[in-house]
Amino acid sequence: MSTVTIVQLTDTHIRPPGELVHGMVDTYANLTHVLQQIRASQQPIDAIVLSGDLTDTGTPEAYRRLRDAVEPVAAELGAQTVYAMGNHDDRAAFGTELLDSDCAAVDPDVTFDQVFDVAGLRVIALDSTTPRRHDGKLEAQQLDWLEEELRTPARHGTLLVLHHPPIPSPNATTELLRLEQPELLAEVIAGTDVRLIICGHNHLTAAAALGGIPVWIGPPLSYRIDTIAPVGRHRGLVGFGYSRIDLLGTTMVATAIEATPAETVYDRAEQDVLDQLAALAAEAR
Repeated sequence: MSTVTIVQLTDTHIRPPGELVHGMVDTYANLTHVLQQIRASQQPIDAIVLSGDLTDTGTPEAYRRLRDAVEPVAAELGAQTVYAMGNHDDRAAFGTELLDSDCAAVDPDVTFDQVFDVAGLRVIALDSTTPRRHDGKLEAQQLDWLEEELRTPARHGTLLVLHHPPIPSPNATTELLRLEQPELLAEVIAGTDVRLIICGHNHLTAAAALGGIPVWIGPPLSYRIDTIAPVGRHRGLVGFGYSRIDLLGTTMVATAIEATPAETVYDRAEQDVLDQLAALAAEAR
């Protein structure tokens, strides 16, 4: 049984009604499909974390569309909602429409760095974006702020959220998109209670570590890139998913969930499967 369960949605790339991403992907349909799947599961969810590129072009209408879809489901589940900035997001519209804050309209260089208590797990969302750039960066004042936040351990440790992965990529294009100077972040979180870093941005699913701390790049909710495309080619593919992040005792487990509609291979009562496995284990003794 999980102590804390979080759903991570990343790279939703919502557009206004009638607009498709790359002329063919209905990202809003993907989002509502996943939200319905989460509701139907009746699983206990403590928070829904959206880790950047929430809209495709940063329009206020797209943020309102996203919020109107996500927040009623979160309220029904009793889950907190955490929004993090991505490079496709517009700070002013993000702040106004999702955080009810107009500070970015006054100061375009403000960063939306936030901290939440989710059932004893501290969730820190960092704004790793630089306007008009696709790679990521954390400014010195952000790292100072993070260091101060982490001075006091949280009851169940800390989950760090940022859009840009602080790890290398074997893919030439996504290698150009990662966080600049990840070693600076590694220095700040070394020896703290950070258990896991979750990211998005790359439109692929991957895992690595930063200074010994696990890093998870969640599957995108919009479309995915072909990570083994022919040499010299870069292509996007139909397909989408999301992640569940569980705190099991003192261990955080990230699980990719395939959401692209597919046929069912089997659908059995969970208890029947547990009984079968127990019987097999007993036979082996």
